[in-house]
Amino acid sequence: MAKTAAALHILVKEEAQAKSLLSQLEKGANFQQLAKKHSTCPSGRNGGDLGEFRKGQMVPAFDKAVFSCPLLQPYGPVKTAFGYHIIKVLWRN
Repeated sequence: MAKTAAALHILVKEEAQAKSLLSQLEKGANFQQLAKKHSTCPSGRNGGDLGEFRKGQMVPAFDKAVFSCPLLQPYGPVKTAFGYHIIKVLWRN
C-alpha cells in the first residue's frame, strides 16, 4: 500500500522570508494564520492545508521532506521550483 500523509505548508518566494516565518512559528505563531497571510499557494486560503496525498504525488524535494521530517513541527525551508516551503506534517503512514 502506498504511503500517505497530510500536511500544511506555507509557500513563499524568498528564502529569507521562509526563515523568518519558521522563526515566528518556533516562537509559537499560528501556522494556519501565517499561511493565510503569507503563502503564495492557493492552499494558503485554507491555512496551508494540502489534505491527504500519496508518496510521489508532490515534487521530489517536498515529498522527501514530508516523509522524513518530524511530525507536528514546522520544518524547512524546503526549496522547490515553486519557491520555499515551510512544512508541518500532521500525520503519515
